[in-house]
Amino acid sequence: MADGSRADTGELGAVVEQFLDVERGSRRDRAWSDEAVRRVQADANRSADTHLLRFELPADWGIDLYLKDESTHPTGSLKHRLARSLFLYALANGWLKEGTPVIEASSGSTAVSEAYFARLLELPFTAVMPASTSPEKISLIEREGGRCHLVE
Repeated sequence: MADGSRADTGELGAVVEQFLDVERGSRRDRAWSDEAVRRVQADANRSADTHLLRFELPADWGIDLYLKDESTHPTGSLKHRLARSLFLYALANGWLKEGTPVIEASSGSTAVSEAYFARLLELPFTAVMPASTSPEKISLIEREGGRCHLVE
């Protein structure tokens, strides 16, 4: 709201309100954040070398074509690097703390990867998604420890 007051947004709003008022600078928060960044960076080090596959083209074209094989990430998701960046950004800005719920409006690969990083940091993750989302995608999110909240 423009005047700085907060609208009543139900259960989700109550969760958000709880974490908006948390002190950002406590030693415990800082220690947790340092460890969280270390874990996320360890994942980056593990998957830093994305496999490049050479795709053969006619020699007379004079073009070397390489394709990145993103399926080698633990989630098999194309959005693994994006999710890692989102989590690092949130950590660096003090938006993620121990126990902070992570909620994403997504029914795709981003939610799968975010569920992975939330589990890595022992944070609860919920994907808010259309009820029409495929059971296979729901299963992938749940496999990574996420919860799916289906909406019409």
